Amino acid sequence: MLTKFGLPIIALALLLFAVNYVTSAQKPIPQLPPPIEPARNPFPNTVAGAGMVEPQTENITMGSPTPGVVVEVMAKVGAKVQPGDPLFRLDDRQLKAELLARKAMLEDARAQLTKLEALPRKEELPPAAAKMREAQSDYDNMKDQFVRGERLVAKKAITEEDLANRRQMTAQARERYNKAAADYELLKAGAWDPDKAVAQSAVARVESQVKQTETELDRLTVRALVEADVLQVNVRPGEFVGAPPASSALVVLGNVKQLHVRVDVDEYDIHRFRTDAPARASLKGQPKTNLPLTFVRVEPYVVPKKSLTGDNTERVDTRVLQVIYAIDATQQQLYVGQQLDVFIDATGAANKN
Repeated sequence: MLTKFGLPIIALALLLFAVNYVTSAQKPIPQLPPPIEPARNPFPNTVAGAGMVEPQTENITMGSPTPGVVVEVMAKVGAKVQPGDPLFRLDDRQLKAELLARKAMLEDARAQLTKLEALPRKEELPPAAAKMREAQSDYDNMKDQFVRGERLVAKKAITEEDLANRRQMTAQARERYNKAAADYELLKAGAWDPDKAVAQSAVARVESQVKQTETELDRLTVRALVEADVLQVNVRPGEFVGAPPASSALVVLGNVKQLHVRVDVDEYDIHRFRTDAPARASLKGQPKTNLPLTFVRVEPYVVPKKSLTGDNTERVDTRVLQVIYAIDATQQQLYVGQQLDVFIDATGAANKN
């Protein structure tokens, strides 16, 4: 009895369960709103691209020209700097000591030049003149003795040998006088011009060494070269800095008075892009924002795409044309590095095609 009626009943129940399951599975799934509303395209035909907010001057990455230990950091994030304002300073004790040594060498070289230019000393001339007169008197005396000796030889009062000695002594006295006179004239003439030129060259050489050390000392203080805002500081006192990679800037500057947006236009959409076409931008997560953009320039070199939005359709081998637009930051608070959704009107390009 159970076998006769039980199996049909179980089969009927399974059939009803299957029908109920299929019926419930065919119910439409309710459409839920996206967690983040996508950006709204303001144009009927558009070229879309990812935009990155950057300063008018672009990001200026400041590094150190020489390796060393940072002893002071003057840059503060958010501060405004003018050309010449110091950002950070490296240890300069060695160069300061070298500068003192070279300045001492410069003083010595200048003193040598001053000494040569001051010659002759007026105190040295009278002794030299007296020595010359002494030699003159000695020569006159020896000459007189030789003349008298010639007369005495004739009278056989002295020998020929004594006369020869007087002749020799007279010649020696004459040469001593000539030397004293030449020394006096040399002293009176002062320093030789080539000696002065050598001393002047020595002064110039040491002056250039002093300036070189001063320049190297000044280079240890890294300064701003343009009017800008300090966007980022990645260095602290006590850190050793050398030649950091491009992705590790010590200080990042940028003039944010006027913000720009760097838009990546896919290479497949370049033919649809027009420089005179209107462009709009919206913030991530705020699709209702509609910020007008003003065309600035096109960087005509197509580069590999670096700013990825996270969309799974993006490829790292995609190349893009980078277009720069100016954006009015008074309507909306914007920050450097913020990503925007940019739409460029391509209606005119579509009509041409």
